Amino acid sequence: MAKAVGVAVVAAVLLLHPAALLAQGISLTAAVDELLDRPVARQALWGVYVRDLDSGETLYEHNGDKLFLPASNAKLFSTALGLARLGPDYQFTTSVVSAAAPSTDGVVVGDLILLGGGDPNLSSRLLPYNPQKSFDQDPMLPLAEIARQVAESGIRRIEGNLVGDDTRYVRQYFADGWSWQDTNWGYGAPVGALCFNDNLIEILVQPGTAAGREGRLTVRPTLEYYRLDNRIRTAATRTVAQALALERQPGTRTVSLWGEISIRSPGRTFSVAVDDPALFAAFALRSELEKRGVIVTGDVVSRHSWPWEHNSLKRASFQPKPPDGLPVASIQSARLVEGLRIINKESQNLHAEMLLREVGFAVRNVGSVDAGLEELEDFLVEAGLNKRDFEFADASGLSRKDLVSPAGTVQLLTHMWRSPHRDDYVATLPLSGEDGTLDWRFSRTPARGLIRAKTGTLSHVTALSGYATTADGRRLAFAIYVNNFKAAGSYVRNLVDRIVLAMIQPRLIEGQETPSAASSLTGAAK
Repeated sequence: MAKAVGVAVVAAVLLLHPAALLAQGISLTAAVDELLDRPVARQALWGVYVRDLDSGETLYEHNGDKLFLPASNAKLFSTALGLARLGPDYQFTTSVVSAAAPSTDGVVVGDLILLGGGDPNLSSRLLPYNPQKSFDQDPMLPLAEIARQVAESGIRRIEGNLVGDDTRYVRQYFADGWSWQDTNWGYGAPVGALCFNDNLIEILVQPGTAAGREGRLTVRPTLEYYRLDNRIRTAATRTVAQALALERQPGTRTVSLWGEISIRSPGRTFSVAVDDPALFAAFALRSELEKRGVIVTGDVVSRHSWPWEHNSLKRASFQPKPPDGLPVASIQSARLVEGLRIINKESQNLHAEMLLREVGFAVRNVGSVDAGLEELEDFLVEAGLNKRDFEFADASGLSRKDLVSPAGTVQLLTHMWRSPHRDDYVATLPLSGEDGTLDWRFSRTPARGLIRAKTGTLSHVTALSGYATTADGRRLAFAIYVNNFKAAGSYVRNLVDRIVLAMIQPRLIEGQETPSAASSLTGAAK
């Protein structure tokens, strides 16, 4: 009976102002144990590990050495690898080469090649990261710039093909353990070295002009890359009998849409992955070239590097030689660290996967998943992790074959905290209540601005790992994983957030000023 009363007291205190924790003498251990003892929590598998970064003391551990599906917490590992192996100032170059010099009247007899250089942000995305506005209005901006340079070079006619070349990376569009259903959508877009507009198109579905009419479709970018089979009908009622649905059959470029949309609906946007990123980019470039009077008489085609063309996918003696040709145009990416903010703050799967392949290309001379994962394993062992603490099949966390332990995650975070890349790495993470995938979480709590952490979500998986500052200025590294729950994700997420609040609150002193985000997660403790 005494134990039941004690648990009830802890539960009641957790609902109070943070200062009440200290006033009631509730420890972090007791607070977290109470949360994990709730019926919904008991049904799931939890892993929690909290370390004081200054002292190295383990403040809390529950299943710290068990393995969990990390979901997008895998990006903590791949972005750390990118910083360590490539450095924050690394850049990518996208270029155009011509198979032959143009004649005096601007005719190229041969192909024009758009050469992918691994830039994940070949799009209208605004960099440095802007939480208020992510993209410019014109999605064609980077290819418009390339087309401008081609036109200004004097080329007027290409008597050959326009080639989208992504041979920098091995053609491994998807990682082991991805669901085939994911690959239709923008978040599961195929991976290549030539990536335009995140390898997706957006289809806005709006009601027709009257009930019973066909729904209206608007495609962005405005390219006729896919054929749309529109079977959507406008419903007169607020609710509909059949929800909107979309499907693209593998091996085709036809997207079928069906269902009903209410005439009162403001519309719904679908982000649809393209089937061949290199072809899509070349297709878009032809559109921009034609606007500037440059004619392509041949076809738009893609060129790939196939797995069977390599003696080993893990390491090569030298990097593959790019296609010969006359340089015509090029654009350079932002610094790598700017792109890492997109990966972690926005949880961008495609960019994480491209980063893994780029590490393989730069370090092992093979732009493959295999080379990237081998290098990731080497890096994590250098960072002090035991090989028992992790197993990765991809860089984004979309794979159901990824496994990490809470203790291993905290060891990675500790290593990065003590590395020369600390400030760059920490700054890539969402800030609680302010930006990225944490822009709304903790916004009305004492933890606002005190948490830098990566979120993670899959079916039956929730994760949150990163850095926190306690109310008295101590810096913590933490990892929280929840697997195999059936309850609503929002309820489980709320429990995770309560654990984070318990981490920062036990040492709170009445009237003490809350540390600012700037002073708490970089520099000396206050």
